[in-house]
Amino acid sequence: MRLLMLGGTDFVGRAVVEDAVRRGWEVTVFHRGRNAVPRGARSLLGDRTAPEGLAALAEGTWDAVVDTWSAAPRAVRESARLLAGRAGRYAYVSSVSVYDRPRQDGFTEEAPVVAGADPGAGRTDYARDKRGGELAAVESFGPDGALLVRAGLILGPHENIGRLPWWLHRVARGGDVLAPGPRELAVPYVDARDLAAWVLSAVERGSSGPYNVAGTPGRATMGELLDACVRVTGGAARLRWTPPATILAAGIEPWTQLPVWVPRGTELETAVYGMDVSRAVRKGLRHRPAEETVADTWAWLRTLDGPAPLRADRPGVGVDPAVEAKVLGTAPGTAGN
Repeated sequence: MRLLMLGGTDFVGRAVVEDAVRRGWEVTVFHRGRNAVPRGARSLLGDRTAPEGLAALAEGTWDAVVDTWSAAPRAVRESARLLAGRAGRYAYVSSVSVYDRPRQDGFTEEAPVVAGADPGAGRTDYARDKRGGELAAVESFGPDGALLVRAGLILGPHENIGRLPWWLHRVARGGDVLAPGPRELAVPYVDARDLAAWVLSAVERGSSGPYNVAGTPGRATMGELLDACVRVTGGAARLRWTPPATILAAGIEPWTQLPVWVPRGTELETAVYGMDVSRAVRKGLRHRPAEETVADTWAWLRTLDGPAPLRADRPGVGVDPAVEAKVLGTAPGTAGN
């Protein structure tokens, strides 16, 4: 298989490239040159946001294209138009965010999507940008040639959102850690490497149309994730499991200030974790153990000279140590240092 990866030096794109190389595929990575391309892949430089930025893609043919673009949909449209007729399939890694809200628990790929998305638009908001990217892919490759991968929460090595890295660094600092309860709260995430493996297998077998790709209901719990963080970082932290009502009363925001945590029974929980992934499971979606995701992410973080790189277009995560200490009823500074 000949694969063209648009991006491919960060997080999901990197996982796709590394997996494709392991499979023995011929991989070309089109990127801006900010990071090194994984070993075994060919590099093409260009900037999709610049005039004539796609010039390096003027020639060449591929069996499949994978695109993870998250900004202005017109960048997807221009790429797809340029590659139509020279690539067999266009896989666009989209997001659960394309579904309209409020959502019903267990929503499938048939659920309503956000209105107002335009494949030729400049940057608007994340949900409409991702939906616009989907429309752009279908516009050029048709419903039978476009694979729309609607991903949920993604964790794993090279994460550039900071969710699991924040928890690992917080636990590594030790002391009393505000652990948002209940311990058995489901966190159905997908490891970026499992997502990548599913995407590559899907394009190989010729799949098309939308697929929800996230963790299955029994994927992991907050307790399993945080216990694993304690184990892999050395076990110096003390998890202080705290009721959701106490956390919310302190003004702490779920999902952002306490990453991956969403209180049970809320609209946000349904919106983030309520997707039905049975269609993707029937097509081979598999998950590695949570302990492996946590351990491998910590191992990657320890190779870095400084903090993990973060996307500038996404909100920061993490709770202030003073707020954490106040909630836990400890002296200022002892819970966060």
